[in-house]
Amino acid sequence: MSQATPQVNGENHNGNFHPPAGNHEEMHQRCLNPYRSKVTVVLGAQWGDEGKGKVVDMLATEADIVCRCQGGNNAGHTVVVNGKDFDFHLLPSGIINENCKSIIGNGVVIHLPGLFEELAKNEAKGLTDWEKRLIISNRAHLVFDLHQQVDGLQEAEKGGKSLGTTKKGIGPCYSSKATRNGIRVSDLLGDFKVFSEKFESMVNMYKRLYPTTFEVDVEAELKRYGEYAERLRPLVHDTISFLHTSLKEGRSVLVEGANAAMLDIDFGTYPYVTSSNCSIGGVLTGLGLPPQTIGEVIGVVKAYTTRVGDGPFPTELHDEIGSFLQKRGGEIGVTTKRVRRCGWLDLALLRYTGMVNGYTSLCLTKLDILDTLKEIKVAVSYNLNGERINYFPGSITELGQVEVNYITMPGWLKSTENVRDFNELPPEAQDYIRLIENDLGVPVRWIGVGKGRESIINVKD
Repeated sequence: MSQATPQVNGENHNGNFHPPAGNHEEMHQRCLNPYRSKVTVVLGAQWGDEGKGKVVDMLATEADIVCRCQGGNNAGHTVVVNGKDFDFHLLPSGIINENCKSIIGNGVVIHLPGLFEELAKNEAKGLTDWEKRLIISNRAHLVFDLHQQVDGLQEAEKGGKSLGTTKKGIGPCYSSKATRNGIRVSDLLGDFKVFSEKFESMVNMYKRLYPTTFEVDVEAELKRYGEYAERLRPLVHDTISFLHTSLKEGRSVLVEGANAAMLDIDFGTYPYVTSSNCSIGGVLTGLGLPPQTIGEVIGVVKAYTTRVGDGPFPTELHDEIGSFLQKRGGEIGVTTKRVRRCGWLDLALLRYTGMVNGYTSLCLTKLDILDTLKEIKVAVSYNLNGERINYFPGSITELGQVEVNYITMPGWLKSTENVRDFNELPPEAQDYIRLIENDLGVPVRWIGVGKGRESIINVKD
């Protein structure tokens, strides 16, 4: 009897199809759930600066992989470990965990000078052996200094109607991506002659748009990027196949969203938004993941509301309480160094971002900032043209015209900074948290009461 013909993927070498072993139902179940683990996602639920980095740092101690899926170095996440402040803009906050891989996914736009500067700064603070843990997608697009220059020129053209961007070149880079003249990491690491031609083509395009104000030293930039290519090469891989293999092998994957739901280019207060999808959809497209891989979706909510830059802000406070929250909360942007606008917690807004993102649990941060207030207001709904509305306005004109309906709760006038058990919180603070849970229908799983990694109340404990 002749030896059996070897089969690969259901075919033998003669091209004859042989069905793989197992019945139809078994195959159906494998297709429904080919992954041994699910992805945990951390997303900002307001206008950013909610404390996502701290949450990711906490969860990363038990994760195998932490990923950034969108945005660029316009985001800023602060992590405090052993009294040291680590500031991350492109790097996933989990890179501090020595047992955890950190992925910069295909949806991120990367400014290489900023990336290497960020690595150097955090190395000086004690970050070590990051080369063994950092993996960068070959499909990620590059932000060049020329994008930053164009960002500034575009803002200047708008004059008094500027959007208040970070001028980090994020919008122009995503524009290059959308118009298909962007340059990816794989282009830089491929044929350098082809990369150079693409770069010069991009420069010439912007020169035509800004003939008197746009200047780039092409020769100097190409020399610099030739050097960056060699530094970058060992870090670059196909992150899509890496992630899928990792999930099928049962590894724990954590995704760190940048920016926040109300800055999402589709669901935020457009045009006062960022240039990427920083809601749950951006996780899928920014890492190449199918929907069935998503498990927990953690919404990070500040105990009050803040916003950087322009745009409507229904609960904004223009009085001494707003100034108090800004000062006590240290509300200055990590990236922009701009003072954040402050206001009361807005449940109408959180209901909206919850619909978009499907939060399975919440982390409430900066509860301790409210410790000394006698009364605390919470926005529960909006009126528009004298009538209560049950939707979140898609028009910034309408959002700017809403009247906010508040409830007033008593403050607790006690320090919560050293509390580590929910039951030890003042009763008024417990009532504040239960109001949030009951209104949103989502459990508050963690409560932040200080800056450090240890300043977290785990409600399940």
